[in-house]
Amino acid sequence: MSTEKKSIKEWAEDDRPREKMIAKGKSALSNAELIAILIGSGNNEMSAVELSRVILDSVGNNLITLSDLTLDDLMRHKGIGEAKAITIMAALELGKRRRSAEASQKTTLGNSADCYERLLPYVDDMRQEHFIIIYLNQKQYVLKTECVSNGGVTHAIADPKVIFRNAISMGATALVMAHNHPSGNPTPSVEDRQLTKKFISAGKLLDVKIIDHIIIGNEHYYSFRDNGEMNL
Repeated sequence: MSTEKKSIKEWAEDDRPREKMIAKGKSALSNAELIAILIGSGNNEMSAVELSRVILDSVGNNLITLSDLTLDDLMRHKGIGEAKAITIMAALELGKRRRSAEASQKTTLGNSADCYERLLPYVDDMRQEHFIIIYLNQKQYVLKTECVSNGGVTHAIADPKVIFRNAISMGATALVMAHNHPSGNPTPSVEDRQLTKKFISAGKLLDVKIIDHIIIGNEHYYSFRDNGEMNL
């Protein structure tokens, strides 16, 4: 029995993701099938789709975690050489940039989901904690989004003096504060609630409203506003 790996062209018709995309559209394909199109072939034991499923399983089927993998991480999978690993990384990077471009086109933020989409490009490295501020004017137009600090796996320092000085200098009357949890769990800590309270109090004194505090985990987020916690 031959163990020679098969290319996508040699698969059964039902297993061909390229043909499936042509017939049913790109949204009909699973993540594994999309990755299979990128890598083209699997290894001696499995097809490209099966290998793609193994890769996804190794990161808990989380595309954000997958995008954090290095070339060496991807090449640990049998059948993934440097060229295929680079192709996967390039495709994921394009996806990040597309999302960033879409978010930056929105001049106003209607809800926490809009904020989350705008914030994601700033926390694509989930190994470190990043603290981000979205500055808004009186009409809720976005003036600027910036990462004000980043730290290790436990915390990033957020200096209210610097943040409110920036807000006042650019004429911002409101802001959204946000940070990510490298653990992937967006549940607020005691320190997160204390910091939120500190910012709200400072904002009242300086007439800069804190609209929300958003904590980002792996493909999830926690909004203080949505959970009725902006009156701490």
